[in-house]
Amino acid sequence: MQTCARWWGRLVGRGAALAGKKPPGRWGWRGQQSAPAAAGGSAPNTSAAASESSRYIEQLLPRHDDFSQRHIGPRDKEKREMLQSVGLASIDELIDRTVPPSIRLRRPLEMDDHICENEILETLHNIASKNKIWRSYMGMGYYNSSVPQAIVRNLLENAGWVTQYTPYQPEVSQGRLESLLNYQTMVCDITGMDVANASLLDEGTAAAEAMQLCHRHNKRRKFYVDVRCHPQTIAVVQTRANYSSVVIELKLPHEMDFSGKEVSGVLFQYPDTEGKVEDFTELVDRAHQNGTLVCCATDLLALCILRPPGEFGVDVALGNSQRFGVPLCYGGPHAAFFAVKENLVRMMPGRMVGVTRDANGKEVYRLALQTREQHIRRDKATSNICTAQALLANMAAMYGIYHGSNGLKHIARRVHNATLILAEGLKQAGHTLQHDLFFDTLKIQCGCAVKEVFDRASQRQINFRIYSDGTIGVSLDETVTERDLDDLLWIFGCESSSELVAESMGEETRGILSTAFKRTSKFLTHQVFNSYHSETNIVRYMKRLENKDISLVHSMIPLGSCTMKLNSSSELTPITWKEFANIHPFVPLDQAQGYQQLFRELERDLCEITGYDKISFQPNSGAQGEYAGLTAIKAYLNAKGERQRNVCLIPKSAHGTNPASAQMAGMKIQPVEVDKNGNIDIAHLKAMVDKHKDNLAAIMITYPSTNGVFEENISDVCDLIHKHGGQVYLDGANMNAQVGLCRPGDYGSDVSHLNLHKTFCIPHGGGGPGMGPIGVKNHLVPYLPSHPVLALQLDKDACPLGTISAAPWGSSAILPISWAYIKMMGGKGLKHASEIAILNANYMAKRLEKHYKVLFRGARGYVAHEFILDARPFKKTANVEAVDVAKRLQDYGFHAPTMSWPVAGTLMIEPTESEDKAELDRFCDAMINIRQEIAEIEEGRMDSTVNPLKMSPHTLTCITSPNWDRPYSREVAAFPLPFVKPESKFWPTIARIDDIYGDQHLVCTCPPMEVYESPFSEQKRASS
Repeated sequence: MQTCARWWGRLVGRGAALAGKKPPGRWGWRGQQSAPAAAGGSAPNTSAAASESSRYIEQLLPRHDDFSQRHIGPRDKEKREMLQSVGLASIDELIDRTVPPSIRLRRPLEMDDHICENEILETLHNIASKNKIWRSYMGMGYYNSSVPQAIVRNLLENAGWVTQYTPYQPEVSQGRLESLLNYQTMVCDITGMDVANASLLDEGTAAAEAMQLCHRHNKRRKFYVDVRCHPQTIAVVQTRANYSSVVIELKLPHEMDFSGKEVSGVLFQYPDTEGKVEDFTELVDRAHQNGTLVCCATDLLALCILRPPGEFGVDVALGNSQRFGVPLCYGGPHAAFFAVKENLVRMMPGRMVGVTRDANGKEVYRLALQTREQHIRRDKATSNICTAQALLANMAAMYGIYHGSNGLKHIARRVHNATLILAEGLKQAGHTLQHDLFFDTLKIQCGCAVKEVFDRASQRQINFRIYSDGTIGVSLDETVTERDLDDLLWIFGCESSSELVAESMGEETRGILSTAFKRTSKFLTHQVFNSYHSETNIVRYMKRLENKDISLVHSMIPLGSCTMKLNSSSELTPITWKEFANIHPFVPLDQAQGYQQLFRELERDLCEITGYDKISFQPNSGAQGEYAGLTAIKAYLNAKGERQRNVCLIPKSAHGTNPASAQMAGMKIQPVEVDKNGNIDIAHLKAMVDKHKDNLAAIMITYPSTNGVFEENISDVCDLIHKHGGQVYLDGANMNAQVGLCRPGDYGSDVSHLNLHKTFCIPHGGGGPGMGPIGVKNHLVPYLPSHPVLALQLDKDACPLGTISAAPWGSSAILPISWAYIKMMGGKGLKHASEIAILNANYMAKRLEKHYKVLFRGARGYVAHEFILDARPFKKTANVEAVDVAKRLQDYGFHAPTMSWPVAGTLMIEPTESEDKAELDRFCDAMINIRQEIAEIEEGRMDSTVNPLKMSPHTLTCITSPNWDRPYSREVAAFPLPFVKPESKFWPTIARIDDIYGDQHLVCTCPPMEVYESPFSEQKRASS
């Protein structure tokens, strides 16, 4: 028995070395955070005997679930085969040939051991439980929402919706394009505006975009902001203006003077941040008479019963669609809306879905006016926005479809009526309301001590807003019940219940509905908003749209520079937990300790991975991260008295958003050439540095470069910039090739943004959400972003750059995804992911090099994690372009690689570490077969205009047509290789689209109702 006991002790109690002691706390024996010893107990044993016994447990109970083996696609046998193909003996040899020795990290990442996938959710739930879910009636653009479970389960938790790429290939993106068009239509209808985009990042940044649109439109420098806008919106607009030539003036409407014709635009909130509803018609008229544009920040739910801004002449309407079926999420992700008058459509920022036609004349959808985007216009782009919030816009659109116009009006009236009841009860209790006309928000001058009110609120676990003048704000939402109203009345000392207060009011108190502010115009009259009000129908509609789109559930998405890797179920599960989803972004910090712990742990890991000293999570997209990093540099240089430094050098191998971000940060862009090998042209760089040395602010480098190589002289480039007084911004979009191998903070970079939606597994969501926190070295720490509502924990000597996004920690609710990914991978797993990303790319490049020219390679002949294939020669030899290869790939069941960027006429391929060898081979086989089809054209065996490439993609309708007059078979068109099988084939739903027609005939909302009229109606018209 004693022997058995000793053996069991070794297995579960660490053997004799721990006899008589409690086992260490959770994860303690694997180097994780150990539970502190209980009072009077012993600390965890660290003796040699304990280490010896630990080896027993390691051997006998090894961890059975290594997440990295599930995340990384190739098995050991496949890795050996791929290494053999590229002519190398080991992964280490590959990395030696790929990553410059001078920058290699010579030690393992100092991180905790990986946590098993089947344990991570319990660990994270323990952290989440530290968040306190109080009822928050704080408003400021954030509200609790009753999220329909049909939408949560079938869209938000559905990999077929969350792993799609941005719909740049519309033939395999018709589902989400239709949904985003619904979103645009919904926004236009509710706001009364002409055209809307497919979402922006948040309300604050949307307001900043509106300010910049006004400045671009009339080149005037002054911009008025009503002081009664939300404080975070004002702060974001002011920050954006600080680094441009716009001057912000905070005024009340009656103080705004437009007579000097020097004001570009004006921004007001309707209803305002105090809840007041007022008539802005006179302000709009005065502004327009003097050539000033008018921007209105507003609330979609309020506009369901409130006169919309488009009806009193505003030029831009903007706001947050969060309360349309999206949780609070501690600040995000949420989709902002942005709508304009028709004459401003070509200046509107962000993506926009339009209606066009395909090769068969069928009406279809695509992204419209893409020439406005930063990858094409660079520093002349309408904005630097790359990632928007497509997933959340789709949720809001489905919410609007599910409820329809009548349902939304019912919800709005219910919220407004609850507010009227509360207002009446407050007045009966002796309190004073600051405003007589409101929708959902009351500003209350207490008739008793404010402390007494907040003490009672604390007892009921309810949060209110407190204004700077000591008054209290209460904002109600659709989740408010009679019980909630009773609690609110009790908190404010009202002796009546909500039922008695309502009874005393009678029917004469109708609030907005009894005034000239009542909405009289119809909205959401289109068929799509009147067809799917049952769960059966909405679920079928969502599935029908989902089935039209390629996503990671179908096949690899080999987009260079976009890193479409596995988004595991265990990473995504927590985003819908109430402990993360139902927290208002402005609650006191002691109610969000779970979030704060998660932020600290994620920051610690990211700093170790990157070599930086501090992380700011506020930027909620990669482009926002670029802007934040550059403004931190500007703030640092300004503090040093070097305001003249405003030149930003940008190599032509840098990311497309870089020039637009630099321009937004008030910098002058100077391009730097690249040499024939795709590297920065050092001679040209030195010449540019010498030319601008007195005004040099920064260089923006993408590393590894967008050309797909690790440049050997990266440290020398950083040293050169520093020597001449500049700072180094390193674009972190390609960080997934560096994790565990090298660190930007070590080889000379001062700041980077990190695309968590790339390297760290936050899914793309069909075009967003994204997350772009910035890491900085110590000297830039004092200049990180601040926030006007919550005091962030900044350095004691902080001189913050301002406010970048509306929420203090950006899109907080998706950060658990990256936290879980890092914890489950551990340091070793993260490094191995980088290694396999590089191996996969080199294997594919090797397989394809006999058929296509690989445009750039590193100094020792290898590519990084992505590579570029040159399709330009085929234009001359076969009348085939990169777009033809991209569309033909759809017939093989693949999304196209990145097309014609960074080099026109090329394809940039990135396989990621998540794809196994079989999938890589399928894609390579497809590319090789396409090259053979090109050869048939070159050799005259296939017509140069009617061939499988030019006619691609081939739809099911096309293949099953009774008339087939093409000089190739249906089998060649639809089933070009054996792995493309009828039972598993993904069919593009439309033929190739006509981009030119779409831009010439711009339509960005659902068709009018006449399109949906029945044949009987048509017959009736004809007979009459």
